Amino acid sequence: MSPVNNNQTKTALVTGATGLLGRQVVRAFQGLSVPTEVSSKAGWTWEVKGTGFSRADGVNVLKVDLEKAEEVERVLGDVSPQVLVHCAANRFPDKVDADPEGTRLLNVEATRTLARACASRGILLIYISTDYVFSGKPGEAPYEADAATGPTNLYGVTKLDGEKAVIEEFSKASKEGLGVVMRVPVLYGKTEEGRNEESAVNVLLDAVLKAQEGKKVKMDHWALRFPANTEDVGRVCRDVAVKYLSTSEAERTSLPRILQFSGEEQYTKYEMCQLFAEILGVPVDNIEANTEGNDPNASVQRPYDCHLSTKALKDLGIDVSTQDFAAWWRRELRAFRH
Repeated sequence: MSPVNNNQTKTALVTGATGLLGRQVVRAFQGLSVPTEVSSKAGWTWEVKGTGFSRADGVNVLKVDLEKAEEVERVLGDVSPQVLVHCAANRFPDKVDADPEGTRLLNVEATRTLARACASRGILLIYISTDYVFSGKPGEAPYEADAATGPTNLYGVTKLDGEKAVIEEFSKASKEGLGVVMRVPVLYGKTEEGRNEESAVNVLLDAVLKAQEGKKVKMDHWALRFPANTEDVGRVCRDVAVKYLSTSEAERTSLPRILQFSGEEQYTKYEMCQLFAEILGVPVDNIEANTEGNDPNASVQRPYDCHLSTKALKDLGIDVSTQDFAAWWRRELRAFRH
């Protein structure tokens, strides 16, 4: 086998590499997901490292406290990546409300630290953000990347502040073309050892199974969701990295700072439960559809419809195709039917 041309070998670093999305971003850069025209043209080989904390193995996933600037500086110096995909976040709205101070440290301040360090080194940073930066009022979606934001809960506020931190730090360093925001919707995909709570979609499977025990379950049938598979998001992150890194520095400044990727199939949580029950061949009698919307007294207010437009990605020539939601789940749940 001929040796790899070092000029064609790049290094990617993924924060939150042991999480639901981070694992698939790592796999995408390792070439374990679908190849695409953008990546094939570059012909690059990727070396990939991840960061984690409680589940870091010290080899492929390095233990890094992202809230400590000296640890961020150390890992960037050790790994010397060309791109960093920042997946680590407190991403569950109810947990965010329970720990606002800790969430701000991770979602905003650690993001700023990473952005500043990456900008000073000329490293491309892809910051994973959320559709919850938008208000989601009826009639407003789909949202373009430059649409007015207006988060309805603290999670959305902290992720929007993280976006601003990325853009500000790269602007200060005159490296605008290297700081990129990637907004995504609710995610689903392979969980680790059946830990369905990793995903706000996968965890609905547990609700369906719980309902079979005779327990009544109330499920939202108001907010519209456009779930995206983590494998697809990983592929898009890799293709964005290739696109931005293969663009000359002079031309890169004209590339968009904010990108959006989304599933295109619309479901409420109740409709997802119906689908899971149909696949499993079990009744949904104990699952009650809740069409009331937000409880005005609830601390977390969720948007009605935050469907994201993927136009900015399409304009870059990035493949925005998505897996068929029902077909993916039929394959995934095949074992449950036997």
